[in-house]
Amino acid sequence: MAETIILASDHAGVELKAVLAAQVTALGYAVEDLGTHGAAPVDYPDFAERLGRAVAARGGRGILLCGSGIGASVAANKIRGVRAGLAHDTYSAHQGVEHDAMNVLVVGARVVGVEVAKELVAAFLGARFSGEERHRRRLAKVEVLDAR
Repeated sequence: MAETIILASDHAGVELKAVLAAQVTALGYAVEDLGTHGAAPVDYPDFAERLGRAVAARGGRGILLCGSGIGASVAANKIRGVRAGLAHDTYSAHQGVEHDAMNVLVVGARVVGVEVAKELVAAFLGARFSGEERHRRRLAKVEVLDAR
């Protein structure tokens, strides 16, 4: 069974989300789209929470979009167990997973072009947490902060 990647966006990211959902499927993953599904303005925290709670509960990965990516990133990181990272370059998209166990890629749909967004998704999905001692140690410190 294919790993399921959870996607969500506000209205600013809905078009790019559809493109990325098709790419994720083409890469062999299942997709669960938690909305929004139209251009009517919605509040990004609602969709960041929806995606974040699903990722935290299932231990999976997600891709979250809003206009700049900043608001969605801030909101998603309020949920215990979510390690959301905003990426504009492929190095950050894979390094965030490899070193920081990032489980949500955040993309600014009004900031990043379609082809770059697709490269970010490929880098994110292709990466795995390294498990190196220094990265486990740092992640443990982040988890302590999360518990406070």
